[in-house]
Amino acid sequence: MSILDKAKIGDSVKVSLKLSKDRLTKEIFDAIEISSVGEICDFRITDGKGIGVILRLSNGKEQWFFEDEIDLLDENGNVIKKINNNEENNILIFDSLKRLKYENKNEIPELINPINFFLWLVVSIKDIF
Repeated sequence: MSILDKAKIGDSVKVSLKLSKDRLTKEIFDAIEISSVGEICDFRITDGKGIGVILRLSNGKEQWFFEDEIDLLDENGNVIKKINNNEENNILIFDSLKRLKYENKNEIPELINPINFFLWLVVSIKDIF
């Protein structure tokens, strides 16, 4: 789940201190120890690959966090479970590709059949991934 799929500015999130403690100042660390809940102030591109959030913490300070360092909270304060469909889909695709078998074709009608070419191409490329 991308944070952009569910969150908006003003939503509450819970910070995972064990994932982010190595890069935080003592002041921010102490604020999170008091209350790990923060409010989303803004979104930022982290390193060109993901989205991070800027949170307003219990002491009023703002700090940015990576998407995987926070958990989105619902209106009752319960953590909304993260769903990672991309990984499950990738596993399913790669398992399907591993089961594909290609037998060499010797006859001309088999060689020029586009379906056989596509099967050969997929089986050949799967080793690259």
